Amino acid sequence: MRQIAFRQALREAMQEEMRRDNRIYLMGEEVAQYNGAYKVSQGMLDEFGPKRVIDTPIAELGFAGIAVGSAMNGCRPIVEFMTWNFAVLAFDQIVNSAAKMRAMSAGQFGNPIVFRGPSGSAGQLGAQHSQVFESWMANVPGLKVISPSNPYDAKGLLKSAILDEDPICFMESEMMYGDMGEVPEEEYYIPIGKADVKRAGTDVTLISFNKMMKVALAAAEELEKEGISAEVIDLRTIRPLDMQTIIESVKKTNRVVIVEESWPFGAVCTEIAYRIQKDAFDYLDAPIRRVNGADSSMHYAPNLVAAYLPDTTKVVKVVKEILYR
Repeated sequence: MRQIAFRQALREAMQEEMRRDNRIYLMGEEVAQYNGAYKVSQGMLDEFGPKRVIDTPIAELGFAGIAVGSAMNGCRPIVEFMTWNFAVLAFDQIVNSAAKMRAMSAGQFGNPIVFRGPSGSAGQLGAQHSQVFESWMANVPGLKVISPSNPYDAKGLLKSAILDEDPICFMESEMMYGDMGEVPEEEYYIPIGKADVKRAGTDVTLISFNKMMKVALAAAEELEKEGISAEVIDLRTIRPLDMQTIIESVKKTNRVVIVEESWPFGAVCTEIAYRIQKDAFDYLDAPIRRVNGADSSMHYAPNLVAAYLPDTTKVVKVVKEILYR
């Protein structure tokens, strides 16, 4: 199977759906003339023209509002934020308009929008450009939240998101745009709301998403060297959350460690831990543990970035603590 970059997988997903449906358009800062800040939309202006690949001013609230209004009137926008850190300015439209429009209009107006762009840290970018927003958006009824970890999942999930009738927050990572992965040339879709077991195991379940999947998989490899079998689950979709796959794994391994980049208070891992203890408490042989980013702002210095983020060593340490306590 061919290998393509994460950014190309996203581009192909948008191109395939835009060729099929002329109601779909892409807009955001630098998506057209510059071919995208991360070159995700490279060549799309040439193919689809300036009415469907639209450069916007630096005004996230404004163009998110345009997307909401156009979706209410039959269009299917894809909104690219240069980073979800900037999308904070557009939360009024995402949270108060897009997420609530179907409920407030008694189903008369849908809001089929994909809000997409990178979330999380990307090296030494400082506190205002290194935040993780999956848990923020997943807290809002009416929004779906997708956070893929590889090119194959990214393409299949983005195609499904573009066709979905609800507003979707599609969280990517600047650090993964160049990642290579196997992606078939034939068309495919991945259903929203279905997690994926990336690695089977019997001793502990590691749960993660987005670029922290690299940490979880690397930790599983290190644990295997010591005879510890770790099952690794990629959530892929944060809301709706696939608890069935998680519970089935817990019944098999009896131990859980959740690896998440975001701050620990009110994180995705908190919801997962609550649901596991509610529905599978009797299967647990040890407390549910989590490895999160530090409960602080991320600073610029490289040693502080390393101290802030989850890594393989931290995950392996926590797994051993629940296995050998």
